[in-house]
Amino acid sequence: MKELDPLFPNFAALRAAEIALTDRLYAVRNASASRKAIATGSCVAWTQELKDIHFDRPRELADLMNWVIDGLESGIVHMTHPGHLGLFNPAPTFAAECADRIVAVFNPQICVYSHAPAAVEIELHVIREVARRAGLPNGSSGHFTSGGAEANFTAVLCALQEKCPSYGEHGLAAFTGPPVVYVSKESHMAWLKIAHATGIGRSAVRLINTDGHGRMNSNSLQEAIAADVQQNFVPILIAATAGTTNAGMIDPLKQCSEIARQYGTWFHVDAAWGGALIANDSHRDCLNGIEQADSITIDAHKWFATTMGAGMFLTTKPEIPSQAFRVNASYMPSVEKGTDFYANSNQWSRRFVGLRLFLALGAAGWDGYARHVAHSIRLTNRLARQLQSRGWSLVNSSPMAVACLIPPQGCEAVQNFVQAVLEDGRFWVSEVTFEGRSVLRACVTNARTSETDIDTLVEFLSLVQIR
Repeated sequence: MKELDPLFPNFAALRAAEIALTDRLYAVRNASASRKAIATGSCVAWTQELKDIHFDRPRELADLMNWVIDGLESGIVHMTHPGHLGLFNPAPTFAAECADRIVAVFNPQICVYSHAPAAVEIELHVIREVARRAGLPNGSSGHFTSGGAEANFTAVLCALQEKCPSYGEHGLAAFTGPPVVYVSKESHMAWLKIAHATGIGRSAVRLINTDGHGRMNSNSLQEAIAADVQQNFVPILIAATAGTTNAGMIDPLKQCSEIARQYGTWFHVDAAWGGALIANDSHRDCLNGIEQADSITIDAHKWFATTMGAGMFLTTKPEIPSQAFRVNASYMPSVEKGTDFYANSNQWSRRFVGLRLFLALGAAGWDGYARHVAHSIRLTNRLARQLQSRGWSLVNSSPMAVACLIPPQGCEAVQNFVQAVLEDGRFWVSEVTFEGRSVLRACVTNARTSETDIDTLVEFLSLVQIR
């Protein structure tokens, strides 16, 4: 009998292995609520075993997969756990998991339309539907990205390209003065990395003061731009945040848009997390003004709950990224405006990530996501109300699913409460700084988090003894 190829087993062996893996992953998922939310053991022994794997001899794939799963079960923070109230990467939808399996089998290369027209059309359709839901005009388009940082990076490149069309050929030397961008001090600090990568330099990022409640101060923004113009700086982009990382606050989108139009700058909205509010008609008004943006960042792998990583860059001016990323290569079969992603986005080879959101939206519809968003907000409000009744202070007024709280003992006790929660292990919360104060931050984005989970956390916090 022919020996089985470990890389390309026959279909009978492949089917048996897939069934075994599916059963093991089902057991992992089924046990998720009973395990702790944080890493539960030392990785020292496991890491030593890893160091001993030198690939000098083949091993059984089934054994390797089980060994990896064992390590992940005890060696990571479990973001899929219902007690994980941390950042914005929730348990993924089953539809998104199915999409990953489908894509893995076909493994299409979607950087060029002619190689995968069905996949490209699905991604473009999802982008157009999300743009329409966000209120952008007909003709808006965009593409999927690795995440919000790449989408924001694309916005800066587009802003540079539109402000100075010769930038693509001559770089920053084409500008009459140093380009600058404007973001809130509470924004995601990936802007500093983006400024470095684009060559405008980190000092080109103007960190605008907030209004004392976590939102960009539009008066400070106006003053900063006016001062820069007087000194021959070139304002190229205003980036408003719709859902700050620490506190879920929304910058004044309409005022930022008006100022951008006044100075002829690109207006971008970083709604990487908060963009999911477009799904819920009861909360959509919180994003009024987003429809005036030249571009928007939304991460499907955050509140839309797809698997990592799947960001989206939406724009009302799809001709600009086509200019910013234009390229010709003899080994590529075509350059189709707007449909050959390698010539319209930063990535070249790229996975078919858009299927995750296509299947999830298709299976649940906008109404299904509206319920998902409402569930998160309702549980976060439940947590805040119960803790407030016990003397805690809620210091952010976010319309999203994040609460920043200070215990009765004051800011200096926050670290002790957070440490107590992490040591217990059933929940994961974090300590962050909001408007200069240390706060306990809790964020609900997991659809499997329940009222019982929230009530259990409240009772635990009520019993914590602070020395």
